[in-house]
Amino acid sequence: MRAYLLRRLWQSALTLVLATIVVFLGVRALPGDPALAFAGEERDPASLAAIRAQYGFDDPLVVQYGTFVANSLQGDLGRSTRTDIPVTEMLAAALPVTLELAVLSLAVAIVIGVGAGVLAAVRQGRPAEWAANAVALLGLSVPNFWLGLILILYLAVGAGLFPASGYVPFTEDPLDNLHHLVLPALVLGTGLAAVLMRQTRSSMLEALGADYIRTARAKGLGPGALIGRHALRNSLVVVVTIVGLQLGVLISGAVVTERIFGLPGFGKMTLDAVFQRDYPVIQGVVLVTASAYIIVNFLVDLAYSLIDPRIRVAGAAT
Repeated sequence: MRAYLLRRLWQSALTLVLATIVVFLGVRALPGDPALAFAGEERDPASLAAIRAQYGFDDPLVVQYGTFVANSLQGDLGRSTRTDIPVTEMLAAALPVTLELAVLSLAVAIVIGVGAGVLAAVRQGRPAEWAANAVALLGLSVPNFWLGLILILYLAVGAGLFPASGYVPFTEDPLDNLHHLVLPALVLGTGLAAVLMRQTRSSMLEALGADYIRTARAKGLGPGALIGRHALRNSLVVVVTIVGLQLGVLISGAVVTERIFGLPGFGKMTLDAVFQRDYPVIQGVVLVTASAYIIVNFLVDLAYSLIDPRIRVAGAAT
């Protein structure tokens, strides 16, 4: 187990280093001069030269990358070129909103997707399976922005059941906070729920047809124990894999969802930073997102070894 953990740790560290290079070069590949965006209407050569010198835009890329890595290791991600606010403060304000939305969306996706997948597998060939398949097809086909607008139109504006936009911090009013996030979480979690439903159904059908399930059934084990203790547990490897891989999709999907519902999270901050060529903010957002993605995948690898010990043994042997 120790060798398995060490191998996963250095692989994660190497991935993080490569991610910093991609983030740094990707931001600089954006079209436009950030000094021009920062200078606004006062675009005289002296002002532009001063801005480039202040933020190091004239330095060689290697020097800029070294400065970026050294400062990042000390927790300094720079200051916004538009507002002069430290990027870490901006991230600290926006990160809880996106994290809460992602967690709620995951909860929605797991409850709906896994529940519908198990139901479709157990009730194969019956109306329950057809209904679950129809819901999954709908979730995969409907774009997030369109579903968000429909829910706002009918449930927020028409029925008045939920707020159409806005955000209330959890520390101020927990109930109002959840009330504002119900619709965004439904919109963001619907697509993932459809994927989870189809994968869970497929894995459950394979598990229910295995020899050990027939043996357990022959020994008189009840349906609840067969499904919950044996078939579903062996199907969770697929579910855990998808949940880990879809974290990036949830965060990128949050860009659109947060824009539609007016949430002050990573999505709104990222779009504003891209339009304004705010390099430090873009770098900070992408670096934090990539780090979170790597950490989640590392945790997924650990979950594999707990769910299925054969994976741990095979990983340690290679």
